[in-house]
Amino acid sequence: MGRPIRRSWLIALGLAIALLLHPPRLVLAQSTPAQPAPDQPTELRGVWLTNIDSEVLFSSRNLVVGLRRLARMNFNTLYPTVWNGGYTLYPSPTAKAAFGVELDPYPGFQGRDVLGETVVEGHRLGMAVIPWFEFGLMAPAGSELASQHSDWLTQRRDGTQTWMQGSLPRVWLNPFHPEVQQFMVRLLAEVAERYAIDGIQLDDHFGMPLEMGYDPYTVALYQQQHGGNAPPADATDPEWVRWRANQVTRLFHQIVTAVKSLKPTCIISLSPNPRQFAYEQYLQDWGTWERRGLIDELIVQIYRNDLDRFELELDRPDVQVAREFLPVGVGILTGLKGRISDIRQIQRQVRAVRDRHYAGVAFFFYETLGDRDPYFQLLFPTPARRPRVPDLGL
Repeated sequence: MGRPIRRSWLIALGLAIALLLHPPRLVLAQSTPAQPAPDQPTELRGVWLTNIDSEVLFSSRNLVVGLRRLARMNFNTLYPTVWNGGYTLYPSPTAKAAFGVELDPYPGFQGRDVLGETVVEGHRLGMAVIPWFEFGLMAPAGSELASQHSDWLTQRRDGTQTWMQGSLPRVWLNPFHPEVQQFMVRLLAEVAERYAIDGIQLDDHFGMPLEMGYDPYTVALYQQQHGGNAPPADATDPEWVRWRANQVTRLFHQIVTAVKSLKPTCIISLSPNPRQFAYEQYLQDWGTWERRGLIDELIVQIYRNDLDRFELELDRPDVQVAREFLPVGVGILTGLKGRISDIRQIQRQVRAVRDRHYAGVAFFFYETLGDRDPYFQLLFPTPARRPRVPDLGL
């Protein structure tokens, strides 16, 4: 069965939303990636750039040095974080209007536009730039966003809101609240409108934990649609899970529609957890998103140390089906702070991905590439062009 035709109706539906979006335009549209030679192999070679446990974004010099290093190692795709810790890493009129802070206050970002710099230098080096909205619907518990918009937050049945990410307290924006929807649509659409980006990316944080959804707004909305009945007390109730997942899907559809109306060739990239875990634990039904044609590029996070478990995830039927319609890559963990992945493990995982003819790989994250450039150059000995996204003609 073929993939449903969707570009025309996505653009048409998006025009209404686009009329609401009027951020100042930053003209960087002249910056386009260098064209690869026609005889180059095709493989996604990406890396995530983050401002946590990494300094590559903290100065213009660090950024230029880092991107040139990646170009020498024949990477072709950059996923720089632009929404992290409750702040944007570019001057954002949407963030300014929502909670009064236009740009992450960290000193290394002041007077700069990290995304603008990345677009210009990345394209000059022939790499695609796909800004990554790392925090999605998650925010630090003490952030300006959370404190100024407490009514935007969702909660558990017992009324608690805090969710621990390791030792860090987080809260979750309610994807069912219209003001949250408006904020998220505008946030992603302004980047598509103001920058010459190649795409936008959301990940596993675009959803919410299974136990959430018992805030007053969501309860009232559920009752309105269910004859006055309250949501089930059991957060794992299948109908309650499905209903909430469908609301997240509607928000994702709004974002895609708005972005495509502004930039029809913008790649919609998603980097989720494996499908069953994403749906059952974070109400993220990316299998439906893929079937509805809302995703142009899928990079499944398979952060496993055991090769057998890694290969098990590679061979899952749901991922195989997605590969029939769009480029599917694999997210590989190169390490975390204080725990760098063994280079032999990385090599074996890249080999397993290639043996199965996936679109390529993306590494999490830049800093944990470590002082191992020769090994990555052996993995990527020659330049490669990004996989084509058929529906976009790219």
